[in-house]
Amino acid sequence: MQLDELQRYLDTLLNVAAMKDYCPNGLQVEGRPEVGRIVCGVTASQALLDAAVAREADAVLVHHGYFWRGEEARVVGLRKRRLKTLLAHDISLLAYHLPLDAHPDLGNNAQLARHMGWTTTGAFGEQSLGLIGEVPQVVSADEIAGQLGRVLGREAMRLGDGARPVRRVAWCTGAAQSMFESAIAAGCDVFVSGEISEPTVHLARESGVPYIAAGHHATERYGVQALGEHLARQFGLECPFVDVDNPV
Repeated sequence: MQLDELQRYLDTLLNVAAMKDYCPNGLQVEGRPEVGRIVCGVTASQALLDAAVAREADAVLVHHGYFWRGEEARVVGLRKRRLKTLLAHDISLLAYHLPLDAHPDLGNNAQLARHMGWTTTGAFGEQSLGLIGEVPQVVSADEIAGQLGRVLGREAMRLGDGARPVRRVAWCTGAAQSMFESAIAAGCDVFVSGEISEPTVHLARESGVPYIAAGHHATERYGVQALGEHLARQFGLECPFVDVDNPV
C-alpha cells in the first residue's frame, strides 16, 4: 500500500479535519513510499521505534506521537535520537491523538467500553470526547474498579464512595480528569479515566461521585490495536501491536 494512500484513508476514517487538537494528526515523519508492515503502539517511545526497526517495519502507528504544542522545539537529545532512528531506517510515523480517542467504533473510549461490557448511551464534554452509558448490572464503584483492574492488568485507584451503586458510568481514557465535573453534570454514578490530579480527590469527596483512575497507558492500549486490526483486514497489511509497559 502506498504511504500517501494510507494517510488519506486514516485521515478520513478518523475524521481528522473535524477535531481540534494540540498536535498534528496523521503523517508526522515521512519514510519509504510503500507500506506493508506497520508496528502499532501507544506512544512513539525509543523502545517502540527500536522494536519497529527489529521487525523491519515500514511505518509506526501510534496514539501519542510528536510535536506537541508548547513543548521544546529543538531537535536535540532524545528527540534527535528518535527522529534519527526513523529517518535512518526510512520508517514513517503516523500518529492520531484525539481523533483516535473519539472514533465511535475503533476509538479508545469505544474500545474500553467494549472490553468492559458497557453500553454507550451518549456523549459529553468538549468535542463530545467523553462517553456515558450503562453497566450490565448495578454494582458498587469498588466492583467497577476491580473489574477494570482485571481487564486492564493493573490496579485501578478509586476515590470517593466505593460502596455507591453504579448504573450509569461515564468515561474518557487517558488524561481526562478535567472532564470530571462535566461527567457529574451528565448524571453519572462514577467517572473513569486514566490519570488523576490533586483537585480530583476533593471533587470526588465533595460531589459524592466516585472517580476511578485506571491508568493513562492502560486505558489507551485498545484503540490503536483495533485500528491496526482494521487495517490488516481491510488491506492485508501486517500490523503487530507492541506493548511497551508504562505504569502510568
